Amino acid sequence: MFSMRFWLVIGLGLSFTWMAWTESHAKPTVYVVNYPLQYFTERIGAERVQVIFPAPADEDPAFWKPDVKTIAAFQAADLIIINGATYAKWLKTASLPKAKMVDTSKGFKANYVEVKDTITHTHGPSGAHAHTGTAFTTWLDLQQAVHQAHAITAALSRLQPEHKSAFERRHAELEQDLLALDQRLKAIVAKQPTQPLIASHPVYQYLAKRYGLNLQSVLWEPDVMPSNEQWQALQSILKTHAATWMLWEGNPLPASVDKLRTLGVNSLVFDPCGKRPKQGDFLSVMQQNADNLQLAFQ
Repeated sequence: MFSMRFWLVIGLGLSFTWMAWTESHAKPTVYVVNYPLQYFTERIGAERVQVIFPAPADEDPAFWKPDVKTIAAFQAADLIIINGATYAKWLKTASLPKAKMVDTSKGFKANYVEVKDTITHTHGPSGAHAHTGTAFTTWLDLQQAVHQAHAITAALSRLQPEHKSAFERRHAELEQDLLALDQRLKAIVAKQPTQPLIASHPVYQYLAKRYGLNLQSVLWEPDVMPSNEQWQALQSILKTHAATWMLWEGNPLPASVDKLRTLGVNSLVFDPCGKRPKQGDFLSVMQQNADNLQLAFQ
């Protein structure tokens, strides 16, 4: 009888010890607001963290509105990685613990681009939204993307100081990849820096600023045929801005491509990659973007 009690006590003690060890060694949960931040955090944190990007694949994360359950999950996370620059509009009204939040673009706030014209339109499940205030696709300047990755590294190191050296090593590898792309984009544009281009959507402000693109924007959607008024507005722009290439966020309708061609304008895709890509990852999408952009500068 004593033997049974003894082993029962030992077993319970081991169970509680195992439970305590498991709880203390559980992966921290990190919630992020867009795919670039997911990619950066996964590259840096690797197996040490669980990264969750909850926005649906068919919605623009910048304008997506999470439900109450998802907001509660953000609140319960160990870290909340945000983009800053007014990205993820729902953050203005949500009550999230400030101590857990990491604004990855705060360090270069002085470089934010302000959008002067207010343009409201509707597309996708997110509904109507406006392109005004601060431009938010900060990572399209790959130097800024490096700074955002650095902010993530610092936050993970504070959360798990015992893994700081591993986080910094992986950040250095990511930084090397991002800076290689940065230099490639600079070299592509340097061939014809004054060449006029048209953007189908006003999301390339930081790309244009960093790499010196001579870019004007309209407000078109890849999956919607532009109206007669939109075609007329484009023709008006082309009179003083003789672009022969349009940048699209995604694959445009063949009918749009064909009609653009009659105006002497070709089409290429430069995916901002705010959403999770259907194939590949952030790096491969950006490499494909560079390949596509090179067509306009040959």
